[in-house]
Amino acid sequence: MVGKVQPAHFPKVFGPAADQALDADVVRDKFADIARPTGRLPEDVAHGFIQIAVQQMANAIKKISVARGYDVTRYTLQCFGGAGGQHACGVADALGMTRVLVHPLAGVLSAYGMGLADQNVMRETAVELPLALDHIAPMRDTLGELALAAHEELARQEVSRGDIRVHRRAHVRYEGTDSALIVPFPNLHGGHEMGGMGDEQVLHELTRAFEAAYRQRFAFLMEGKAMIVEAVSVEAVIAGDAPSEARHPLHEPRSVPQRDTVRIYTAGLDGQAAWHDAALIVREDLRPGDAIDGPAIIAEQNATTVVEPGWRASLTTFDHILLERTAPRAVTYAAGTTVDPVLLEVFNNLFMNIAEQMGLQLQNTAYSVNIKERLDFSCALFDAEGNLIANAPHMPVHLGSMGESIKTVIARNAGSMQPGDVYVLNDPYHGGTHLPDITVITPVYLQEHQQPIFYVGSRGHHADVGGISPGSMPPFSTRIEEEGVQIDNVKLVDQGHLREREMLDLLASGEYPSRNPQQNMADLKAQIAANEKGVQELRKMVEQFGLDVVQAYMRHVQDNAEESVRRAITKLAARMQGGQFTLPLDNGAQIQVAVTIDGTARSARVDFTGTSPQQANNFNAPTAVCMAAVLYVFRMLVDDDIPLNAGCLKPIEVVIPEGCMLRPSPPASVVAGNVETSTCITNAIIGALGLMGASQCTVNNFTFGNDRYQYYETISGGSGAGGLFDDNGQLVGGFPGTSVVQTHMTNSRMTDPEVLEWRFPCGWKAMRSAATQVARASGMAATVACGACASCSR
Repeated sequence: MVGKVQPAHFPKVFGPAADQALDADVVRDKFADIARPTGRLPEDVAHGFIQIAVQQMANAIKKISVARGYDVTRYTLQCFGGAGGQHACGVADALGMTRVLVHPLAGVLSAYGMGLADQNVMRETAVELPLALDHIAPMRDTLGELALAAHEELARQEVSRGDIRVHRRAHVRYEGTDSALIVPFPNLHGGHEMGGMGDEQVLHELTRAFEAAYRQRFAFLMEGKAMIVEAVSVEAVIAGDAPSEARHPLHEPRSVPQRDTVRIYTAGLDGQAAWHDAALIVREDLRPGDAIDGPAIIAEQNATTVVEPGWRASLTTFDHILLERTAPRAVTYAAGTTVDPVLLEVFNNLFMNIAEQMGLQLQNTAYSVNIKERLDFSCALFDAEGNLIANAPHMPVHLGSMGESIKTVIARNAGSMQPGDVYVLNDPYHGGTHLPDITVITPVYLQEHQQPIFYVGSRGHHADVGGISPGSMPPFSTRIEEEGVQIDNVKLVDQGHLREREMLDLLASGEYPSRNPQQNMADLKAQIAANEKGVQELRKMVEQFGLDVVQAYMRHVQDNAEESVRRAITKLAARMQGGQFTLPLDNGAQIQVAVTIDGTARSARVDFTGTSPQQANNFNAPTAVCMAAVLYVFRMLVDDDIPLNAGCLKPIEVVIPEGCMLRPSPPASVVAGNVETSTCITNAIIGALGLMGASQCTVNNFTFGNDRYQYYETISGGSGAGGLFDDNGQLVGGFPGTSVVQTHMTNSRMTDPEVLEWRFPCGWKAMRSAATQVARASGMAATVACGACASCSR
């Protein structure tokens, strides 16, 4: 339809006998039928379909590159597949890339690669042995048996002849942790792979390799902890047949022979689609050194390559086609900025990826089920002023609240911070949410700077910080002391030295001290490690791009988020000037909110005047929780894929009256404000804006524990249905509600039953017993075995 595939130069493989050419007339007729109701030209509709396909291909690449923190603009795009060359320039433009490599066998590259791939067989078995001298010999014997089995499997598969290389590995972890790292297992007493060594040297090498790998991944070592070899494995490999590619002499530039001039419909240098004259080149007519400026089509037996306007194709000494952009891309600036949207997305994803790497580090190194299994944590990056730059999509209730904690630490430690310092706090009156949510903050220094350039923070829900009930989630607390130990701007690490003794003393202090300070300390160490990962990655980013560029894009991503929210407010103003909603609570209090939309200023005012005064119970919500709910709702209005950052709140004025339950004063209790009132605030704002039906006004808290075990979980509920509106505020459709999902303020994962059974035998037994009673009360047959712990006396 758009001329990029020429039937005369496309294999005749269609029809009953597989000998007919493409039918261009049928294609044009069908697209005319599709385009008629839209009032657009058929070629314009076809071009639109191609643009969607290009964007989908680019998005797939982003998921495995940009979203993981790679700057793809510095790489070359590898093209493969018979149709890949038709879209290669477009995909590269969507990714901001300027070079594409097209192999001579690009049309069958996957099959070609499979034929040349290494043949390998892997075998693994669990051993669960301490890493000690006495256990080296048994592990050696086990590896020998696995290697023999791998050899036999390769022989059974009748793979090509060649030397078999065997890689022996040990899966090592610290005792009491779940994260095993795979390290090479040295050869012991000779062999063709490497020189032999004795058992003591093998033990030394395994220990050294594990500690190096652990320090690289987690930024610290667990001194004094025993090491466990969880499993051993082998991989037997026969190298594939990889022929060397012949070099050809490069010829002098010439006027490349073309078979025809054809018309193609594609985007020009101005970014607008139109018909262009394109040279039709046959691949067999080319020689190394030839260059073809776009627009052009290079047809060959198993592929078609389109050279778009602004691109040039050249044939290399290896007979590869190298596509290079020769003219600047037509740029549409990102909302709220004058920067390239591709690079803005790159930095958005780079910032977000650092936060996500911090989260993965925290998950891997944490001890408590709350953080390790339920993922009840959040990690974020901040600029030098404490403004949120990127918050990984972890817990929504944490989203807008960590910034206030960062600014508290900045204000109280101005002039006294040193490289290597780390701070900790959970104070709900200074950016905290409730006491179990402990925030660890690390200033980021660069070598040539005396003041912090960035900050990183991680907030995790600890299993227990004291209080009148295990789990630090008491239903009937009336003052903050009854909910646990309060931590307000405490230095956790002093210039690289962990203040463990001081922290343990703090956790053991007060009227209701922590029940398990060692578990708190283990999770705090994990948070320190997560922050250290963020510090390392930010330093790498500055080394790669330069400080000025990184700081500039930190401003750009905020500007982009601000403009995106303003556009959403403009769209909202088309159907309403505001609304109000009053949500009554079961305890007699109420959340009242009025939202005023200013379409001219593209701003909103969220006023909680009329909300009940501070409560004697624990349903008071810290201001940080209220701001998180406001940020969450207005981020819901934005269709674009933007990160949550401080820019989202710039168009919004939030009024929280002094003395109300959303601005509590010490010593008010707040534990339910984070998990109950937060959802009520969210539903009230959604109700005022008429966005959707309410979810349950609770995160469905479930907690149990004693002096030894403490556990807390949120149980999924449901979300309401809602309407879809166009830019003019007209209702154009809707969406259904959902069931059995975590909604709004909570996003934690349910704990696997096996983990509960292993880590909480008493609680698991109680839950199974409760399930039995429910089943019997429902008239269902129930046979429930605990299976938790035969020696458990409770």
